[in-house]
Amino acid sequence: MPTISKKGHLMPQSPIRKLVPYAEKAYKQGKTVYHLNIGQPDIKTPEIALNAIKEFSLEILAYTRSEGSESYRMKIAAYYKKNNVQVTHDDIIVTTGGSEALLFAFGSIMDADDEIIIPEPFYANYNGFSTASGVNIVPVISKIEDNFALPPIEEFEKLITPKTKAILICNPGNPTGYLYSKAEIEKLAAIVKKHDLFLIADEVYREFTYDGNRHYSIMEEAGLENHAIMIDSVSKRYSMCGARIGCLVSKNKSVINTALKFAQARLSPPTLAQIASEAALETPQSYFDDVISEYVERRNTLIEELQKIEGVKVAKPKGAFYCIAELPITNSDDFAQWLLEDFSIDNETIMVAPAGGFYSTPGVGLNQIRIAYVLKKESLVRAVHILKEALKVYKN
Repeated sequence: MPTISKKGHLMPQSPIRKLVPYAEKAYKQGKTVYHLNIGQPDIKTPEIALNAIKEFSLEILAYTRSEGSESYRMKIAAYYKKNNVQVTHDDIIVTTGGSEALLFAFGSIMDADDEIIIPEPFYANYNGFSTASGVNIVPVISKIEDNFALPPIEEFEKLITPKTKAILICNPGNPTGYLYSKAEIEKLAAIVKKHDLFLIADEVYREFTYDGNRHYSIMEEAGLENHAIMIDSVSKRYSMCGARIGCLVSKNKSVINTALKFAQARLSPPTLAQIASEAALETPQSYFDDVISEYVERRNTLIEELQKIEGVKVAKPKGAFYCIAELPITNSDDFAQWLLEDFSIDNETIMVAPAGGFYSTPGVGLNQIRIAYVLKKESLVRAVHILKEALKVYKN
């Protein structure tokens, strides 16, 4: 019988999606499931983006350029300039979601067995992207006690070897909601310049910052032009996860020219989705003001309710729409499955994401879950009540 590749065996399952069969079984049993497990916003996609597709007429749905349509890239560059990021359309490659942008970045700067340092917990698919690219993640652990702030820069320096090619951060962070400060970015900039490394920043949640905090992009940092690679996406910003449009941005021409070869190999990003994404750039600021206000209220509601549960520790997010909660249990994978299979209150239960999959260090995060506060406040209150009661039963 033909065998599966070693890479295929090593490819991790999504900690977010692997519980879907249990949720589907719960549905069939007539249960209501509150989804705290996935970052799919319930915020409506801007009408201007949807109308662009409805009103677009064509006879042939053709390829676009491999790097994305010129008009879209020029408008993205204009959007960045409004946000103090000075780039041109030639510094941008449009990708099929931020995921493809990360794969292009990994493929462009690293060879098999090269190393990339990532503060953990991190977006679970970084594990998958590294496996697919044949590179090794070297984790540096951030702690819930520190609200998942950047670990001391000395901890990064200890991990740098001749195989180290890059440091990767998510800012604001998924799954922690942590927002790196300008001072923290400056520390990272200094170390990548000192050791001649790349600094990759996944900035797909850049719009989602709270409490008066401002997002500071690595592309704003002077002297980092040859080191900085920014990853972006329309998925969360405009609640357009299904569009699958992202981009890779860098002022390093060798990076862009190399990534373009990967882009050419997959031909082009989706044409209709680019049309919608280009239109979305005209979304008024009032849309974001309303969205941010809603997420602040949801965050505050969630954190306040979680803090009422004995034995639960939670970090307060400064951005994005996730938080990590530490529970008085030993195995959140087992707990998350049990919630769907064996527990309900008035035929209602919750679906959470076990946090172990957001680490690459074995055995870390097993008593933690990631919660996405993408539900209405009333639903969040109900979901946390279910969690509180579930913990009582589960521990007994």
